[in-house]
Amino acid sequence: MPKPLTDQEKRKQISVRGLAGVENVTDLKTNFNRHLHFTLVKDRNVATQRDYYFALANTVRDHLVGRWIRTQQHYYEKDPKRVYYLSLEFYMGRTLQNTMVNLALENACDEAIYQLGLDMEELQDMEEDAGLGNGGLGRLAACFLDSMASLGLAAYGYGIRYEFGIFNQKIVNGWQVEEADDWLRYGNPWEKARPEYMRPVHFYGRVDHTPEGVKWVDTQVVLALPYDTPIPGYRNNVVNTMRLWSAKAPCDFNLKDFNVGGYIQAVLDRNLAENISRVLYPNDNFFEGKELRLKQEYFVVAATLQDIIRRFKSSKFGSTEVVRVDLSSLPEKVAIQLNDTHPAMAIPELMRILVDMEHQTWEKAWDICTRTCAYTNHTVLPEALERWPTDLLQNLLPRHLEIIYEINRRHLERIGKLYPGDEDRLRRMSLVEEGPQKKVNMAHLCIVGSHAVNGVARIHSDILKATLFKDFYEVDPSKFQNKTNGITPRRWLVMCNPGLAEVIAERIGDEYIRDLDQLKKLLKFVNDDSLICDISKIKQENKLKFSAYLEEHYKVKINPKSMFDVQVKRIHEYKRQLLNCLHIITLYNRIKKDPKKDWTPRTVMIGGKAAPGYHTAKLIIRMITAIGEVVNNDPVVGDRLKVIFLENYKVTLAEKIIPASDLSEQISTAGTEASGTGNMKFMLNGALTIGTMDGANVEMAEEAGEENLFIFGMRVEDVDAMDKSGYDAMEYYKRIPELKQAMDQIAGGFFSPDQHDLFKDIVNMLLHNDRFKVFADYEAYIKCQDKVSALYRNPKEWTKKVIHNIASCGKFSSDRTISQYAREIWGMEPSLEKIPAPDDPRK
Repeated sequence: MPKPLTDQEKRKQISVRGLAGVENVTDLKTNFNRHLHFTLVKDRNVATQRDYYFALANTVRDHLVGRWIRTQQHYYEKDPKRVYYLSLEFYMGRTLQNTMVNLALENACDEAIYQLGLDMEELQDMEEDAGLGNGGLGRLAACFLDSMASLGLAAYGYGIRYEFGIFNQKIVNGWQVEEADDWLRYGNPWEKARPEYMRPVHFYGRVDHTPEGVKWVDTQVVLALPYDTPIPGYRNNVVNTMRLWSAKAPCDFNLKDFNVGGYIQAVLDRNLAENISRVLYPNDNFFEGKELRLKQEYFVVAATLQDIIRRFKSSKFGSTEVVRVDLSSLPEKVAIQLNDTHPAMAIPELMRILVDMEHQTWEKAWDICTRTCAYTNHTVLPEALERWPTDLLQNLLPRHLEIIYEINRRHLERIGKLYPGDEDRLRRMSLVEEGPQKKVNMAHLCIVGSHAVNGVARIHSDILKATLFKDFYEVDPSKFQNKTNGITPRRWLVMCNPGLAEVIAERIGDEYIRDLDQLKKLLKFVNDDSLICDISKIKQENKLKFSAYLEEHYKVKINPKSMFDVQVKRIHEYKRQLLNCLHIITLYNRIKKDPKKDWTPRTVMIGGKAAPGYHTAKLIIRMITAIGEVVNNDPVVGDRLKVIFLENYKVTLAEKIIPASDLSEQISTAGTEASGTGNMKFMLNGALTIGTMDGANVEMAEEAGEENLFIFGMRVEDVDAMDKSGYDAMEYYKRIPELKQAMDQIAGGFFSPDQHDLFKDIVNMLLHNDRFKVFADYEAYIKCQDKVSALYRNPKEWTKKVIHNIASCGKFSSDRTISQYAREIWGMEPSLEKIPAPDDPRK
């Protein structure tokens, strides 16, 4: 019997990883050794794994730099329209392997590192995740950057270089404990500081109205120092830029007042200014109206707009002299996309620049502003909507508040003319909400100040038009669009699941990687025994690999033949991890009741972070770990049911778990999850979905056929009807014996023997004030899970459904999403053509 292939030998055979030419490998080894030599300090002659990682990262980065410079030259010469994606979050994960994939260097690097006697996976594990995001919104921005580069768009991602990203999660005695994410501790080889583009950002001060115009004076200045990260497109030689701003105190900070003897304190106080870029706010779908957060939002906007206008005014490469003086053509050359309302201050800031500094008339400035900006909404949850108190704005950004008031005055004047006497409509549509505390509704500001407003899945965009933004839709229906989210198939298939990528390429070629619609060609193989066999073999390999990972890192043994039932996402009541818990308990009780029955074995894995201040979410984590303690130690159950909480879920863990999953849990209450993108990653990687008709699940079911997903529960209409008639949790509790048993166990301390009332807050919430109606979907969920268990026992039929799903993933590529943004919002045309490589002769 032939010896099984090592991981390295297996990887070598995967063609989608690029060719390992001999010269290429030799060059890489030479460059690696050169970098290693310069990495090592003189007095250290033994290299560590980290030294090897940095040497490899710098070797790969060398292949980016020439392309990066040439891409930017290309943009200066062609002077295309540029798009600026403004986001407070970019959840990038690791960069090394993604760069190798996009530059077709993976096999060559693998071979070079192997010949040098090193292990590629060990080196990759030295890289820290860039965790500059909370979840979906930040990861979407990262996927969009990949697609914009792969589609040849002149695009820039602008955000904040947080010194501390999303916290690391430790589970201690079953509870979440947060730890600071010091991701820059060892340095970041992928970024380049650009001090020559440092920009001042102003705060506080007062406004003078003079005959020469409006002056914002006596401000405090913080400097914005940019750090650039290259964003390579997929094998097209395009390298775009993500520019993240870091806050720096000016040299004279607190010294100009020459406070006698206060020199030391003045230098120490520089920290106050530099705190702006210190830490990412760890809230997902929740608004926390803190001054520091507003400072962050204005900081990124003010620095970015200065950069945009500088670049607009000088357009030839290497030239700093001003080429354009007239800003009226800005919308022809610049598109600004606001990722949620977090960068909404871009609208008043652009108006301030145009009116106060460029001396445009208000009407002209407003025309430029609205034609340049566009807004993406990411949620309908009321607690997530940004409403900034006017007194906070008055203090921090007095001129911007004046501008917002003027925008609102003109806006309400227009509405008043359209609907004479409709005072209630004026109140609903105002940018300023009256009440005990006056607040600015940032979503309203974004709608009024943009030429396009979009939701992120069809059902979500429809809900926006019918409810949250109904009044605005009636006035300006043409403003409202849908752009269903997508994911990049480079990271989320080729990189994280090379075995599956190769099996697909063997059947339909590898063009699908840049045109995911081609996966449709797999439909003709849906009954092909060899593909069915290959797909289930790859899934089993991925499960074995993840089982080994779990054993090594979490010290838990699981049954790799069991169904891997996975729910990974932020912990939130609307995502209904509690519904999953109730199913686990129900399954446990059934096994205990009839232990001789041939149950379908399951390993249920739940992972995700809870915002540090979100009590209920932290208690949900404690409940999951408590259920695991009971279930996993019950000898009657054995390995037919295991419950695992996946600690510190992040991009890099997602890349391991998603390819190994059988069942994807997408079970939010209909009408609450704007889109979801994890759902798409699971679908692309050969898991089946159990889900409600919410977010993009609706379109996934439409693409693959509802019979190829496990759809259950209330639809949006049913939820609306129940809101009108009233939701009575007690009725379900009394009527459904298995639900009552599970709840009584939770309430009675069965899962918390040392503290019987540990989960009283959850029990009370579920029974008396559950906004997300967990019990209303319980019965349908359990029945649906029974269907899942039954189908899993028929591997061939299961895998046929998997193939249907993979073949229907084309729509969910972020390449499709970005092509639609480009054509329908930004007025740009995507292109798949390659630009010349740095070593190609220039035309």
